[in-house]
Amino acid sequence: MKATLAPSSLTSLLPRHNKLSSLRSPPSLRPPSSALMTTKTASRGSVAVTAAATSSSALREGIAEFYNETSGLWEEIWGDHMHHGFYDPDSSVQLSDSGHREAQIRMIEESLRFAGVTEEEEKKIKRVVDVGCGIGGSSRYIASKFGAECIGITLSPVQAKRANDLAASQSLSDKVSFQVADALEQPFEDGKFDLVWSMESGEHMPDKAKFVKELVRVAAPGGRIIIVTWCHRNLSQGEEALQPWEQNLLDRICKTFYLPAWCSTSDYVELLQSLSLQDIKCADWSENVAPFWPAVIRTALTWKGLVSLLRSGMKSIKGALTMPLMIEGYKKGVIKFGIITCQKPL
Repeated sequence: MKATLAPSSLTSLLPRHNKLSSLRSPPSLRPPSSALMTTKTASRGSVAVTAAATSSSALREGIAEFYNETSGLWEEIWGDHMHHGFYDPDSSVQLSDSGHREAQIRMIEESLRFAGVTEEEEKKIKRVVDVGCGIGGSSRYIASKFGAECIGITLSPVQAKRANDLAASQSLSDKVSFQVADALEQPFEDGKFDLVWSMESGEHMPDKAKFVKELVRVAAPGGRIIIVTWCHRNLSQGEEALQPWEQNLLDRICKTFYLPAWCSTSDYVELLQSLSLQDIKCADWSENVAPFWPAVIRTALTWKGLVSLLRSGMKSIKGALTMPLMIEGYKKGVIKFGIITCQKPL
């Protein structure tokens, strides 16, 4: 399904002279304009985006346990794509379940289109890594679409096993495989993948700089990198940090979903600029995912959803209770749904 993005959904790259200090207190950044821009040169300044106070090992364990417990519920209710759907800004949340699943596929297609993966480039994509693969929905879709070898990594042993089982059931085991691995220390050689794909996993990364460096390291020369992730809003000129009420809202979400400190789309852009990546582009797709969380809540309140939720466990229940905070964050402009793409130089 094709769609044309409304001009207002596109964001520009931000001034390169701004430097990052930490996720808790990002730099003063001007709000993006509505026109999309690309970078032709990259900043070589030092960029330091550091983790929150939560220890990395405890965070990894929490993330793994969360998805071990909740992935089965998600698959039962929503299928094998564990990410937002992409909708037209005026879409109704009263779409059918099949409509929402189509929107999740559309998210994959729109991400590839935005990154400039043309039909001609698709033929060149032979190896793909899906960083934070869930139960492998994106991997299987991309492998089928491109005929490429796709490797997915996740912290959850339950997800990895289920993803491999689904690949086998769909006769894709020769093309797709999944394993438990840390996105910050990927078990792959340099320059292995033509497409490096991260669909809604960046928000879990406690060290955004290391996360981005690993994505770049495993990308082949000329390879594409696509990061689709939850962000907080870009800071305005003169701001040193989010407002206290905004930070409090994000902190409450972090406790449930095992997230470290958030960053902005512009923070990701500056990280990529510092590594001399090419064709850097970003966009704010918040309007295009707005119907998603209300739809998830509506599904959870059905008889099937409630029974499955109670059966799944306390982490799933806490997750369901936190969903209204996500809606509040989007409505108040604190939470942004960002896509950032680039190409590794040849």
